[in-house]
Amino acid sequence: MTGRRSALLLSGSIGMGHDALADACASFLQSQGWATRTLDTMRLMGRRRGAASEKIFRAMLAVPGLFDAVHYSALRTGSGIAVAADNAARRQLVGPLRDYLDRHPADLVISVFATGAAAASELASRYPTMRHVVFCTDVTPHRLWVHPNVDLYLVTAEIAELAVLRFRPDARVQVVPPPVRPAFYRAPPQAQARTGLGIPPGERCVLLMSGAWGLGPVAEAARSLGDAGVHVLAVAGRNARLERELAGVAERQPRVRPFGFVDQVPDLMSAADLVITSSGDTCAEARTIGRPLLLLDVVQGHGRDNLQHELELGDAMVTSAAAGNVTRCALAALDRAKPAAAGPARSQAGWETAFSSALAAVGC
Repeated sequence: MTGRRSALLLSGSIGMGHDALADACASFLQSQGWATRTLDTMRLMGRRRGAASEKIFRAMLAVPGLFDAVHYSALRTGSGIAVAADNAARRQLVGPLRDYLDRHPADLVISVFATGAAAASELASRYPTMRHVVFCTDVTPHRLWVHPNVDLYLVTAEIAELAVLRFRPDARVQVVPPPVRPAFYRAPPQAQARTGLGIPPGERCVLLMSGAWGLGPVAEAARSLGDAGVHVLAVAGRNARLERELAGVAERQPRVRPFGFVDQVPDLMSAADLVITSSGDTCAEARTIGRPLLLLDVVQGHGRDNLQHELELGDAMVTSAAAGNVTRCALAALDRAKPAAAGPARSQAGWETAFSSALAAVGC
């Protein structure tokens, strides 16, 4: 359509958080008449390179303390190792992204993945009318998020603004509410959600999930919670092995309902009295629906920063990863939980107004 504004969102296929953020931004832009496209920068670098990057990240998370060391000693401080990693990733992506933008010009690029931010920054002078916004929901954006030639940084916590200014004191930063996909503002009432899932009224129910990778002792915790008399909606994400394990648990413990990768998370959250999850964008989704959190301390590095921030926001507890600890803390959290609210606890209009204001500030 002639004259229609075009936005390109640069995401990355490590977990689901980046894609969920891109979807939330794209949904609003489309409602305002924008044409949007989302690119997976990992795939844009080539299937082999993208798969290798994810494999390396998974391997670091599998070694206790390794990614903590990388995050706190290198990425957070902007050490030489971090700069070298940034340069290497940027060099791989700049060429493919340039070719794409030459074929599909954009008025606005929103980078929700650090590697995309680096490449778009280098290409900014090639497209002088294009605006570049970097959007990071981590409470402490690390060095690889921060670059020259960025018109605006969007963050979701005041402390995150200071993390950006650490590396670029002259950066323009705006704090906005954490965005979630529209379905989370339209989740059904708890009673309706429970009826659809066959959860008896008045009985305790939790949603148990840990990102797209299903990190931590999800199957063991589901079994333990079911044995303690709690109905468990257990989501494996894209972890096929975990999905099989949960199916096995459900065969022996009827209070456990297993799911793989599903689109009905808003319904599952609405049915639950408590959301048990790792730190990440799931927390914003649960807070939007109005459910308390029990946080699994299983994501190193930026995950620990985000976990501490969620605790500071309130209506949240934290547990160690062992299944027995999860169950004890979950029972305590359920004892404290308030009755479910009738509607969403956060306003879609609040996020959309802030996002619209941010775009207007850069001329979009």
